[in-house]
Amino acid sequence: MKLISEPSVPVKIQKMKQRVRWQHPTIQQRRIDQTSMILDDGREENPDFSFMVIGDSGTKSHYGSHPQRQVAEMILNHNNDSRFILHTGDVIYVVGSREYYPTNFIAPYREFLVGGDNPKNIAYDQMVFKLPILPVLGNHDYYDVPLFYRLITGSTLPLRRMLRYRDIEIGWHGSNQGDAYTRAFIDYLAAISPAELEHHLDANYTAKTDTGRCLRYEPGKFTRLPNRYYTFRYGGIDFFALDSNTFNTPEPLPENQAGDIRRELVQLRQKLEQEELEILAACDKLNSENPEESELLADLGAKVDQLNEVKIDIEKQLETHTNADVDFEQLEWLRTRLIESWHNSEVRGRVIFFHHPPYVTEATKWHQGQTLAVRHRLRGVFEQVAASLGDITQGRPLVDVIFNGHAHCLEYLRTVNTGYADSHINYIVCGGSGRRPRRQRQEGTELVENFTDSLGNSTRKVADSLLYVGRSGYGSQRKKPYSCVRVDVKAGFPAKFIITPLVTELIEGKWCDRSLEPIVI
Repeated sequence: MKLISEPSVPVKIQKMKQRVRWQHPTIQQRRIDQTSMILDDGREENPDFSFMVIGDSGTKSHYGSHPQRQVAEMILNHNNDSRFILHTGDVIYVVGSREYYPTNFIAPYREFLVGGDNPKNIAYDQMVFKLPILPVLGNHDYYDVPLFYRLITGSTLPLRRMLRYRDIEIGWHGSNQGDAYTRAFIDYLAAISPAELEHHLDANYTAKTDTGRCLRYEPGKFTRLPNRYYTFRYGGIDFFALDSNTFNTPEPLPENQAGDIRRELVQLRQKLEQEELEILAACDKLNSENPEESELLADLGAKVDQLNEVKIDIEKQLETHTNADVDFEQLEWLRTRLIESWHNSEVRGRVIFFHHPPYVTEATKWHQGQTLAVRHRLRGVFEQVAASLGDITQGRPLVDVIFNGHAHCLEYLRTVNTGYADSHINYIVCGGSGRRPRRQRQEGTELVENFTDSLGNSTRKVADSLLYVGRSGYGSQRKKPYSCVRVDVKAGFPAKFIITPLVTELIEGKWCDRSLEPIVI
């Protein structure tokens, strides 16, 4: 049975535009830029500041431990006046359902919310942040539950056991095509009556940028995002938040190899489905109340998650796609804004964050069609930006650092000379903040890509993995660290970024701080 469904790219785009009343006449009359905001905390001009990054966090406690809560407490211990938290997506597992926001988001991060001393009284669509948590959409934040499953499960454990699944966070609701995420974090203008829209815009879109009026995000007061992708400037750094769920559609299979590749993908999917059935049969024999068996059950559940992600990627590769399945509007927005950023002498650096990593060595992600699609489309944007800028960059990379999630690990990668404008860029994959960590691939730390040019087919190295924190070892030597990062931005031009990997691990029943030495980039 297929437990997860995903809306198409055109549907995602259309629904999200409707929710923010995209380009509504009243908005246009006020020359409001719906993709920009000002983070107004009274300190945004200070060039020396810090922020945190988390990702793939939105899960509940499992068998007596709550890794996501441990990461939140680690943030509190290492916070030291950080200004905000970037979230790289998958805020809520498994299907972005509103019913899981109280346990999977509000309770773990209660100290960062107004009224957090009584988290049960906070509605998921009424959250106000004392410390801004600024997310992007992950794939799970768009997932939905097929109607048939909703009709027969979500209520009792026996029914879930009948379907051979156990303790899986599905429930009655899905994300409603990203609606729950929008109500939780974005200024949901569609819920405001036409009579009140003007007053709302005039009260909250009072900030000004080079592109017009924009939303004013005020910690402790009005804490909404303007759109599913957006930008803001803080301490002289331009931040660009993207929705990679709408430009991760795998590229068409090569015509001369399409038949063979398709057969291989179908065979692999069948193999994965058989493996999934075997794992679920093993799960049925385990008792979650038994500590030893519960740990094995958690590991098997993590394996089922991995299999389903690979199966979804295979399905995406097998589908026939058109240009409508790629969000060129958002990519053009990024191209334009990056060029504008480089022409602004006040900008000291640039940060991009989104969900799907272009470069990664986590075992389930490095070879996926979505990974390569995001890499190529982002590379295409960078090529256009570089061509427009000419020598203005003076040899600096177009972006200082890119943060991603999706892969359940903490990884630091750096591209080499790829032959394109995405060369020598720092990538931090921060997806180990709560959901079960994953292993690194066995193929090693060098990423090699296949290229086709006028001379034919060739391969060359494009990136190195310089740090990987994820699941490792077996038996008594097994390690399952959870992680986030602290980023210190130093004054000066260009800006210097110091990345500190914060790591926690459950060892012999006690959570231990395993944080690593800072990385200067």
